[in-house]
Amino acid sequence: MERRLAAILLTDMVGYSRLMGLDEEGTIVRQTAHKKEVFGPKISEHRGRIVKSTGDGLLVEFPSIVDAVKCAVEVQQAIAERNRDRPEDRCIQYRIGINLGDIVIDGDDILGDGVNVAARLEALAKPGGICISGAVCDQLAGKLDVVFEDAGQQQLKNVPTSVHVWHWHADAPTSGSDVVEAPLSLDSKPSVAVLPFANLSDDVEQEYFADGLTEDIITALTYWRAFPVVARNSCFAYKNKSMDIKQAGRELGAHYVLEGSVRKLGQRVRITVQLIDGVHGHHVWADKYDRELDDIFEVQDEIVQCIAAHIAPELSKAELKRGAQKAAKDLGAWDLVLRAMPSIRKKTKEGNAKARELFSRAISIQADYSDAYAGLAMSYHQDILVGVAQDRTATAGCALEAAKKAVECDEASSWAHHELSTAYQWLSRFDDALDEARIAVNLNPNDAYALHALGNKSDLAGDANGISQMERAQVLNPEDASRYTHLTFLARAYVNVGNYAEAADRIRQAIRRQSDYAPAHYILAIALGNLGQSSEAQAALKRCDEISPAFVESRRSWQPYANPNCNDRFREALDRIQKRAT
Repeated sequence: MERRLAAILLTDMVGYSRLMGLDEEGTIVRQTAHKKEVFGPKISEHRGRIVKSTGDGLLVEFPSIVDAVKCAVEVQQAIAERNRDRPEDRCIQYRIGINLGDIVIDGDDILGDGVNVAARLEALAKPGGICISGAVCDQLAGKLDVVFEDAGQQQLKNVPTSVHVWHWHADAPTSGSDVVEAPLSLDSKPSVAVLPFANLSDDVEQEYFADGLTEDIITALTYWRAFPVVARNSCFAYKNKSMDIKQAGRELGAHYVLEGSVRKLGQRVRITVQLIDGVHGHHVWADKYDRELDDIFEVQDEIVQCIAAHIAPELSKAELKRGAQKAAKDLGAWDLVLRAMPSIRKKTKEGNAKARELFSRAISIQADYSDAYAGLAMSYHQDILVGVAQDRTATAGCALEAAKKAVECDEASSWAHHELSTAYQWLSRFDDALDEARIAVNLNPNDAYALHALGNKSDLAGDANGISQMERAQVLNPEDASRYTHLTFLARAYVNVGNYAEAADRIRQAIRRQSDYAPAHYILAIALGNLGQSSEAQAALKRCDEISPAFVESRRSWQPYANPNCNDRFREALDRIQKRAT
C-alpha cells in the first residue's frame, strides 16, 4: 500500500439543493462553466491533479502547499468577480478546505486521515472562504502575502485529536501570512449577545416559543455579574436576518454570541444552541436538548436553566485561554481573577496561596472589584477546608472581612453572598450562613455553585431539603470543574442521615474526579466504617493522611453541624475505625 505526504484541497458548492430548486438548468450550466473556466485552468496552472468530482465539489491533490493555497485564493477571487452582478440569491459560492497530511494511494483515488481532515475543514469554511489546518499555516510562513485569521484549536468530527484551524475570506487584508484580525475594542469584561433563536418548524406557534426562549436566556444570563449581556432590543434587531457572526458581534460590541434553533417534531421539541467567539468566529461550546412538550413552560424553564448554567463556565474557560496569551505587564484585574481560578480549584495549600496573591494584585489594580474580594475570601475558606489553616477562627475572620467587602462592592453579586455565607458557616453562625446562601440563590437561581452552597448550609443547619438541593446542583452543571468538592459535601450529608451506601457512591465519584483530595478520603472512611468495611475504611484514612499529614487528627475537633449530636456521630465513627486498627 503506497503512502505519501500531500497537500489536499476539497471544495464544495454552498446551498446546492436550494439553487437547484430555484433554477435547476441555470445552476447546472453555471456550475459546469465554473469548473471548465475557473477550477480547471487554475488547478492546472498550480500543478494540481483533480482526483475526483464529488457531485458539486472536487477533491484535488497538490505537490506543494503554497500552490494549493494560491490556487484556492485565486479561484475564490475569480468566483467572487463572476458573482458581482448577479442577484444575491442566485450567486454560486464555494467552501474550500486545505490540509497537509498522509494519504493512501488507491489506484487513481486517494484516502486516509489527510483527506478526512481536509473534508472537515471544508465544512468549517465560510461561503466564498478557505479553511486550512495549522500544518498548512506553518508551511506558508513568509511565502505568501495572504492573511489567515486564527480560529484556535477545534475538535473536528471523527478526528481523534484537535486541529488548529485558520480562515481566509475575500475581504481579508494582504499583509503577512499569519496576521490575526484585531480584537474588538470593548470593555475589559467580555460581553455576550443572544441572537433570536430560529424557528425551524412549520408550526407558527413555535415562533413564540423560540422568542420566549431567547428572552428568558437573556434574562437568566444577566444574573451572572462577570459577563455583561447585550440588551434584548439590540439582539432582536437581528431576528430573521442572515448575518455573519463576527459582523453581528462587532456591531453589538459582543465578544461572544449565543445562537440557536427550535424544531418541533410531533409532541417533542429539539433545541440546539451554540456559543461562538465573536472575534474569530469559531465555536466555543454547543449542545442540543430533546424534550416532550407536556408542559411547554416547564420545558422552557428547564432548558433556560441548563443553558444558563453551562454558559458562564464555558465563557470563563474561553477567556482564560485568551488571556493566557497576554504578557504579565498587560494583565488587568479581570485577567488576574481568571488566572487565579485554576489555582484555587486545586484545593491545595500552594494553590490557595498562588490564587490569593493574584486576587490581591487584582484588588491593587481595582480597589472596588467584588469578584477579587470574593476570590480572596474563597482562598481562606480553602485553607480551612484542606486542613492547612493554623488558626481556623482567625482564618475564617479573614474570609469574613473579604466577603463583606465583596458584598459592599456589589450587593447583587451571587458569588459575594455565597462566600459570605461560607465565612459565617466556619464561624458557626448557621442562621446567618443560611440567610446569605438564600440571597445568593435568589440573585442567580441558575448558579450551580450557589444552589449547592444553599444545600450544604441547609444540611448543616438540619434542614432535610439540603440533599435534594445539592443533587439538583449536580444536574444543573454536571461538568463543573469543582464537582468533586460538591460530591464530597453531598456524601457527608448522606452520612449524616445514615444513608451510607449513597454516601460511598457519591464519594467514589468524587475521588475518580480528583484522587488526591484529602476530605474525600476522610468521608469515604466514615461511610465504609459505618458499612462494616473496616479494613477499607482504615486504608482510606491512611491515604487521607498521606495526602495531607495530620488531616485525620484535625477532624477530631471538626464541628460542621449546628446539632452537636451530628458532630459526635462523625467523631465516634472515626474512633471506631481507629480502634479496630489497633
